[in-house]
Amino acid sequence: MIDCDGYRANVGIILSNSKGQVFWARRVGQNAWQFPQGGIDLAESPEEAMYRELKEETGLSPGDVDVLGCTREWLRYRLPKRYVRRHQKPLCIGQKQIWYMLRMMGSETAVDLANSPKPEFDHWRWVDYWEPSRQVIFFKRKVYKRALTELQPLLVPVQG
Repeated sequence: MIDCDGYRANVGIILSNSKGQVFWARRVGQNAWQFPQGGIDLAESPEEAMYRELKEETGLSPGDVDVLGCTREWLRYRLPKRYVRRHQKPLCIGQKQIWYMLRMMGSETAVDLANSPKPEFDHWRWVDYWEPSRQVIFFKRKVYKRALTELQPLLVPVQG
């Protein structure tokens, strides 16, 4: 779904563990790392899209995670001109995203990056909470920092 301003509706997923680290995944065949994310289909709510993308990209089901919260509003980033597909109609100039903070409740063995016919990722690891805002591709850094900043209060390490 692309809005009248050219932004594609999307969800982003920050998956945390009990130590406050976050799930960081490498795109297939690239040295590019990011959080799971994906578009919202027509007639799909952001939460439904989040669960669908979570399953497709990580193999995790709703029972494997606890939803801690989401951003209050859409966070937008604009694509650099070289990434805009000019032949595509409607024209997409960037993404607007609702970001979700999740906590892994199940076992890490439930992660299955090959869960979909065309996997997005080929490797994953737990990283320090702020590392993604420094390591993601340059045009997504401000959105990552905004999402991480807004959602950080939800991330209380599990005691015990």
